[in-house]
Amino acid sequence: MTDKNRLYAGAAIGLLAAAGIGYGAARLTQAPAPAPVSTQAPAPEGPTDALAISPQAIAMSQITVAPAGSGELDAAILASATVEAAPDAEAVLTARAPGTVSRIMVRIGDPVRAGQTLALVESRDASQIAADRASASARVSLAARQLARERGLFAQGVSPRADFETAEANLAVAQADARRASAAAGAARVTADGRSVAIVSPISGRVTSALANLGQFVAAETELFRVADPHRLQITANVPPADAPRVRAGDRVELTTSDGRSIEGRVRAATGVVDPQSRTATIVITPSAGGSTLAPGQLVQARIAASGGATRQGVLVPQDAVQTLGERSVVFVRTARGFQARTVRVASRSGGMAAIADGLAAGTPIATTNAFLIKAELEKNEGGDE
Repeated sequence: MTDKNRLYAGAAIGLLAAAGIGYGAARLTQAPAPAPVSTQAPAPEGPTDALAISPQAIAMSQITVAPAGSGELDAAILASATVEAAPDAEAVLTARAPGTVSRIMVRIGDPVRAGQTLALVESRDASQIAADRASASARVSLAARQLARERGLFAQGVSPRADFETAEANLAVAQADARRASAAAGAARVTADGRSVAIVSPISGRVTSALANLGQFVAAETELFRVADPHRLQITANVPPADAPRVRAGDRVELTTSDGRSIEGRVRAATGVVDPQSRTATIVITPSAGGSTLAPGQLVQARIAASGGATRQGVLVPQDAVQTLGERSVVFVRTARGFQARTVRVASRSGGMAAIADGLAAGTPIATTNAFLIKAELEKNEGGDE
């Protein structure tokens, strides 16, 4: 290597060393890079059951605070009920034979009495029934004359006893046929002229359904009218299976109509059988004073004073004080800063009061009137501000 080449090599090595030293110094003196910024929003805090509210705001919201009471809730059971005609106070009138409706005497809503004819149905079957009745009556007359003749001959010793006894038997058979034909004519309500069957009401009341039309052909057993006695009613109430054993015959019932009228009644019977469809038990109620103002098909509210037991001594609060948060039943306990939701277990409700089985002590101050405002504020806070 010449002296010139050695000079170039030394200069290159020097430049490389200077670059390395400069890079190292820059790394040592450079400020640290900032930490990466997270783009995720902070996790929201869990929902709280506490609500901070000032006494002035409580007063403005008209939220009433009162101590939880103690006592025994009465055994009243609230149930929806339906007014119905008593089983023997409603009749379904049908055509006893096929034919054509030839006459209609009443319209829906008309009063009728027991035994009154409501319509006539012309029928060939009626003619046949009438003919059978007339034939049977004629055979009875013939058999009676034959018996009288055989009795006279037997008394004279001309006719043997066997002929006399045969005549007696023939009369008995003819009379039996006549009774059968007469009963058939009566059951079919065949008219005296033998042309029609009459539609007759078996009870007194009012026509509640009239399906017959003049000139209409109807088959046997076709429903034509319904008659009900509005003064003979019963009311059926549906109660939960757990409450059904508490109801006894004779228990007092207060019935409330949709327009606010109150009617007294008594439990006539409790079936004790749970309907598989509605999952309720049926209680039969007989209305007393004021029951004449009810009508079949009307809906009423029944408050049954069940004599089969009452709620044990416990904590009582107004029903409005119990609210629902999610799947919990809660009351709002007054605190120094506002209210705190407390989970409770409701044993029963009656007469505007709720019996608390667990979760609250008597004397605890809670929100009663307008407690739903606290619930609404808590749910708004859990949902977050929009």
